[in-house]
Amino acid sequence: MKNSQFNTICVIGLGYIGLPTAATFAAHGVTVTGVDINEYAVDMINQGKVHIVEPDLDALVKEVVSQGTLSAQTTPVAADAYIVAVPTPFKEGHEPDLKYIEAASKALAPFLKPGNLVILESTSPVGATEQMAEWLSQARPDLSFPQQAGEEADIRIAHCPERVLPGKVLQELISNDRIVGGMTTKCSQAACDLYSVFVEGSCVTTNARTAEMCKLTENSFRDVNIAFANELSMICDKLNIDVWELIALANRHPRVNILQPGPGVGGHCIAVDPWFIVSKTPDEANLIRTAREVNESKPEWVIAKVNEKVIEFLRDHPEKSIKDVTIACYGLAFKPDIDDLRESPALFIANKLVKQSFKVLAVEPNINKLPDGLSNNFKLISLKEAENIDIHLLLVNHRVFKSSINTKSKYIIDTIGINR
Repeated sequence: MKNSQFNTICVIGLGYIGLPTAATFAAHGVTVTGVDINEYAVDMINQGKVHIVEPDLDALVKEVVSQGTLSAQTTPVAADAYIVAVPTPFKEGHEPDLKYIEAASKALAPFLKPGNLVILESTSPVGATEQMAEWLSQARPDLSFPQQAGEEADIRIAHCPERVLPGKVLQELISNDRIVGGMTTKCSQAACDLYSVFVEGSCVTTNARTAEMCKLTENSFRDVNIAFANELSMICDKLNIDVWELIALANRHPRVNILQPGPGVGGHCIAVDPWFIVSKTPDEANLIRTAREVNESKPEWVIAKVNEKVIEFLRDHPEKSIKDVTIACYGLAFKPDIDDLRESPALFIANKLVKQSFKVLAVEPNINKLPDGLSNNFKLISLKEAENIDIHLLLVNHRVFKSSINTKSKYIIDTIGINR
């Protein structure tokens, strides 16, 4: 471990970001306690196993647990630094919901002592770090916080959003630059010192609000660009133009780089973060809102295309009724080669088709069971079992699909441009 004032860290939230972060710190010699309310996840980690799919994470967790540098439990412990990496969903009307950050703040507050650092990693609306500091202050009036005492505060607080790509989290945690937004200069410096334990990219300092807005801006930029591609795909369909060929041709322009369309946008970042900007500045965020609306409408457009294909199938097979039609959905994750189903347009589409009384069979090689609450008309099958299904709906560009699916089938809806 590099020279550091942080010998112990408590990471609250052991999901797709918290667990890789905890394991990476542990691999660099820091004693890390991971905290999660999910007892199954805690038990798995303490056995040296993982409850999520991320390349090489299973081997890393096994190693650091066996070395004794990582353990997990359901409640926080005393530590030199605390990292909060909990979900930040939104409520009705796309209003940000900070209940998990509030719960984490109140859970760790009793263990705080002068000199501690608290970092909010969760992607959050502007002002969330200050709100966390206020919750901590209310729980610990015996300590001083940056909003009260500035540079002389007992507790240092910063927002340091993750900026990693699922499937490459362990590499990018180390190699990517880190945005560090302290509530004071000393807060920023302390956070830089913490991340310098393993970060090889630059730690770029700013204030907490700008750090919060930076992460939201990055994901909104992506959302706007994806919306352009998705809208283009719907336009091309209406004009009988191959959108994949069109994009390939347009991208031969030296200053054009159009992204690839798909069935929508998923995940806990791009599908959520733009709404945090809209919620704070509803009168100004017009382009950002429109992009979100375009991407949220794409799954319904895909479902309409499936219904058109079903009508075509029934016209060709008059002996069958609509309840006899089976649909194979290829992919349920929100992006290729991961198991993450959060905000997945593919899962939304499959669920909606089930509710239309179709028999839906899902080919998703990255999960072993379907989420709770799905209908009996919906089950997992293998690629081989999908060969003789009536309708084939390509939703996620998993690597394993590229050479295994007959794209010449008459009854196929390709939303991802497989092999294009």
